[in-house]
Amino acid sequence: MKYFKISFISSLILLITAGLMNLQAQTQEYNIDGMTFGMPEAEVFTEDYDGPPVVGEYVTMLPNLKPLDYEGNKHHDIRLDTFTQEIEVADGVRFRAWTFGGMVPGPVIHVKEGDKITFTMKNRSDEMVTITKPGLDASDYLGQIAENNYMDAKPSIMPMPHSMDFHSGTVAKDDKWRTIAPGESIKFDWVANYPGTYIYHCGTPSVLMHTAMGQHGVVVVSPKDGYETDDRVDEEYVVVQSEYYLKKGSGDLYQYDFEGAQTNQPSHVVFNGHQTILHDQPLTANAGERVRIHFSNNGPSGTSSFHVIGAIFDRVWLEGHPFNEMRGMQTVLLGASSSATIDFIVPEEGKYTLIDHEFSDAEKGATGTLKAGPKQ
Repeated sequence: MKYFKISFISSLILLITAGLMNLQAQTQEYNIDGMTFGMPEAEVFTEDYDGPPVVGEYVTMLPNLKPLDYEGNKHHDIRLDTFTQEIEVADGVRFRAWTFGGMVPGPVIHVKEGDKITFTMKNRSDEMVTITKPGLDASDYLGQIAENNYMDAKPSIMPMPHSMDFHSGTVAKDDKWRTIAPGESIKFDWVANYPGTYIYHCGTPSVLMHTAMGQHGVVVVSPKDGYETDDRVDEEYVVVQSEYYLKKGSGDLYQYDFEGAQTNQPSHVVFNGHQTILHDQPLTANAGERVRIHFSNNGPSGTSSFHVIGAIFDRVWLEGHPFNEMRGMQTVLLGASSSATIDFIVPEEGKYTLIDHEFSDAEKGATGTLKAGPKQ
């Protein structure tokens, strides 16, 4: 009997110890230099969810950026489902895009340095998902699309495995960025340890194809202490450059051009997902105002030489980090997945052209307009 009691107690201690060790492995959060690392293991599960595909308090549609109206760190709950939509990317050019949230690029997520994000994504590529009607109060993004469905997005189905890779997250990719099948969901945490503007994209092979098919967007992580010119900024926008590799299909729709993608010969190079959107719906400001653009070259493969004709960039923070400051730049050279936060002063009333100064890209669509009114 005594031996039984000792054995039982020993087994109980081992079970408790194993449980504590497992708990510790699941919650190994630690801090270095004021930054937080060691997130719990991602959860992969199934759910009967057919609600709004985008949920989040500070989630918007390009070129909008919702101001952060809180002090200190915040815990964000963000949902960004992936599914197929038929969209227009140029006049007469439509294809079935793989999307995060229904548009290309996907939603702009705005957080602050040090914020924690609990992210949920369901692979709904086997569902017909409508983005212009349900759950308009779930995010500014869905409300903005309902008012401005510029790409004429329509539900479609193309079941495919997908994943999410946030460049703004510092986590183990084999855990958080894992691929999920149609009908599965994934949930994980990450902390915005570094300020800047960061691409997110699908990390499922072929990453080139998944990104070129539309699965990319940006996270803007505002510095906790801000930028030097914050109190002087009058207008603030987000602009994303990206490429499409498309060829005419057998029907009315275009399809992915494997050879064009492999040889880096894009059919279209665009700002904010469409060849003419920033001309038809130009950015606006007034003479004498300071404009800030969070610019990201999402690629997937090309470089960008971003320039605004008629302006000089007064401040440029490479990658959007406040320590990486440059001044008086005419053009910002950015490789694929690189970014910059750019301030410039509008000199006078008129139209200013946003352009990739690599003119072969400009002629494929990488241009836009800022329309400036008179000095107020």
